[in-house]
Amino acid sequence: MQRLRFLVRKEFQELGRNPRLFGLVIVAPILQLTLLGYAATTDVRDVPMVVADGDRSTASRELIARFDASPYFSVVRTVSTTREIEPFLESGSAWLALSIPVDYGGHVGSRRPAVVQVIADGSDANATTVALGYASSLVAGYAEELAASAADMPAGGGIDARIRIWFNPQLESRHFMIPGVLALVLLVVTANLAAMAIVREKELGTLEQLNVTPLRRWELITGKLLPYGVIGMVDVVLVVGVAVFWFEIPLRGSFALLLAMSLLYVLCTLALGLFISTVSDTQQQAMMTATFFFLTPMVYLSGFIFPIENMPAVIQPLTYLIPLRYFLVIVRGIFLKGIGLELLWPQAAALAAWGIVVLSLAVARSRKRAA
Repeated sequence: MQRLRFLVRKEFQELGRNPRLFGLVIVAPILQLTLLGYAATTDVRDVPMVVADGDRSTASRELIARFDASPYFSVVRTVSTTREIEPFLESGSAWLALSIPVDYGGHVGSRRPAVVQVIADGSDANATTVALGYASSLVAGYAEELAASAADMPAGGGIDARIRIWFNPQLESRHFMIPGVLALVLLVVTANLAAMAIVREKELGTLEQLNVTPLRRWELITGKLLPYGVIGMVDVVLVVGVAVFWFEIPLRGSFALLLAMSLLYVLCTLALGLFISTVSDTQQQAMMTATFFFLTPMVYLSGFIFPIENMPAVIQPLTYLIPLRYFLVIVRGIFLKGIGLELLWPQAAALAAWGIVVLSLAVARSRKRAA
C-alpha cells in the first residue's frame, strides 16, 4: 500500500506540474456538459416551412396561421405555386412544404372535402417522421374544429392532408447518417493525425532541427500536412464506395463536385490540426485538446446528430463557427438531393473562409513559438 500511495502521489504531482492538462481534465467535461445539456435534444420544434398558397382566401390564410402559431412550425415563406417550393427544400431552408390548391376555400366554405398536400424533405428520416406527425395532427385537429362548428357538414367533409416525401421516400435513417459519417471520418482522422505528427516532432526535439534547415516555413508546413491530406482524400473515395455499393446510398449529385468540396474541407481539418499542435506540447495534450475542445463539440453542435433548429437560440450562433456544419449540408445535398454549386456556394465560401482564418492563426502561432 505504501508503494501504491507513493505512485499515486507521483502521478498527482506530475499532473500539478502541468496546469494545462489539469485544466483540460477539469474544465472540458464541465464545458461539454453545459453545451450538450442544451444542444443534445431530440425534440423537433420550429420546423422551417414554406407554403404554396394557390387559393389566397380567408380559409387558406387561417390554415397557414394555425401552422405559424404552432410551436412546432415556423413559416419562412409563402409562395403562389407548388413549383416555387422546390428551391427551399433543396437548399434546406425549409423542411416541410404545405401546398393549398386553388379551390380550397370554396370546398371549405361549401362543406365539401378539401385536399391539401404536405411535402417533406426526407433527408433526416427521424426529424421528418416527427414533423409529419405534428403536421398531420394539426390538420386533423383543425378539420375537427371545422366539423364541430358546422353541424350540417357531410360525413365525407373535412380536410384531407396528402403526404409526399422527397429525397428519401422510404425515410431510411442510414441515407441521412452515412453521408455524415464521411464528414466525421475526415474530421477525426486528418485533424488528429496532423496535430499528433507535429507534436511528436516537438517531443523528439526534431522540430527545432527542421526549423534551422533551409526549408521555408510554408514548405515545412506543406510537407508535414500533405501526407495526411492524401490520406483524407483516399478515405473519401473509400467511404463513398462503401456507401454507394455496400449500403446502396444513392449518389444523385456530381462525384467530381463531392471530391472538390471534400478537398476544401480537408484543408480546414488540416488547418485545425496545425492549430491544435501550436497550443499543445505533448501528444497527450494534443489528443485531449482535439477531443474535448474541438471534435466532440463539433459533432454535437454541427447538426450531425441533433438538428440545429432545435437548439436554444443562444447556442445556434455558435454552430456557425463549426466547419462540420457546412460540410454536412454539402455532402448530404450532393448525395441525397443531387444539387450543385449554384446552391452550395454559401457553404463552400464559409469553409474557405474558415480554413484561411484558422490556417493564418496556426501559422502565426507557429512562427511565434519558433522565435
